[in-house]
Amino acid sequence: MLEKATYPREKFCAGGVGARADKLLKTIGVVVDVPSVEFHGIAFRCQYGELVGREADIGRVVRRKQFDHELARQAQARGIQILENAPLGEFWRAHDGFELETPGERIKARVLVGADGVGSVVRKRLGFISTRYLAQALELDTEHVEGDLPRDVILFDFTRSDLPGYYWDFPTLVDGREMMCRGVYLLKRDGEPSPVNIQAVLAEELSARGLQLKDYRQKRFAERGFEPHRPISAERVLLVGEAAGIDPVSGEGIAQAIQYGATAGRYLAGRLADGKLGFEDWPMAVRRAAVGLDLRARTAGVDLFYGPRRAAIERYVLRYPEFLQVGMRYFGGKPWGTQAALRAARGALWHTTKAVFGGTRVERT
Repeated sequence: MLEKATYPREKFCAGGVGARADKLLKTIGVVVDVPSVEFHGIAFRCQYGELVGREADIGRVVRRKQFDHELARQAQARGIQILENAPLGEFWRAHDGFELETPGERIKARVLVGADGVGSVVRKRLGFISTRYLAQALELDTEHVEGDLPRDVILFDFTRSDLPGYYWDFPTLVDGREMMCRGVYLLKRDGEPSPVNIQAVLAEELSARGLQLKDYRQKRFAERGFEPHRPISAERVLLVGEAAGIDPVSGEGIAQAIQYGATAGRYLAGRLADGKLGFEDWPMAVRRAAVGLDLRARTAGVDLFYGPRRAAIERYVLRYPEFLQVGMRYFGGKPWGTQAALRAARGALWHTTKAVFGGTRVERT
């Protein structure tokens, strides 16, 4: 594995890890034990009201600098070689794979896995086309203020209808100190201008909490949304994780990256054994896997969450708390619960019908 920096290295990210990710890692005996803030609830806030759902043990908030370092340490303990401070330079196809150039040496590889994030060098140099959905995020860490939700709840605030995205508050630990990670997520289509200035949005949210933007270190990062029919493989090359694309609606990526890894590991084991290295069926393998089914559903929901039907969706979430309950249970890697799932589905069908064939009355809660 090539790591362009040296551990522990910084990685900007809100740090929310769904418990389904930890459960998947445990199936191969891996426990990423780092300082965390466990949460047992999710708050949904919009222009029509607020809903707080409670569900035990659905996830935790980590600092990626610590989480990634520990995960890498566990990989090394299993005999996986990680070359640190080794950014990928040029690479060339050879008759039996690739030759890769790094600052320290030239490496030969049978196959190449591009797991190098939104700015993937592998993706760019192999000429993969750009994706439709790209996101911007801006975050910072502050102290607690009066009015913050309990530390076992994470907040997604969709109140601003002009923002195709949301504001968030996640409890976090910074060098052992209880802090809040606050930020703004903005989804946009490739080539389109940003509809709002996320720095201005974050400044307004902080001001409403008695905080000033200038007093804190701002951290920007980007994300790439998954699209089911975009190419994510070539001969002897796979894209995984954010290089391939993650959830465009919420920007969740950690659990999905781990799911991608599990899918790619099984896939590569089979292909390296049978010698079929064209990888033409990798996109289908992703689409059929749990991570692909999840991402396809979320991508299909982009226009619902951030399109002209957004108000109807927000009212639906408030009226049918089962939807949030099902989402939390999925996030935590738990069975959905038949009754909750059925009621959420019936509510979705009713709201969709009303939105298509007639207006719905706005009720404030």
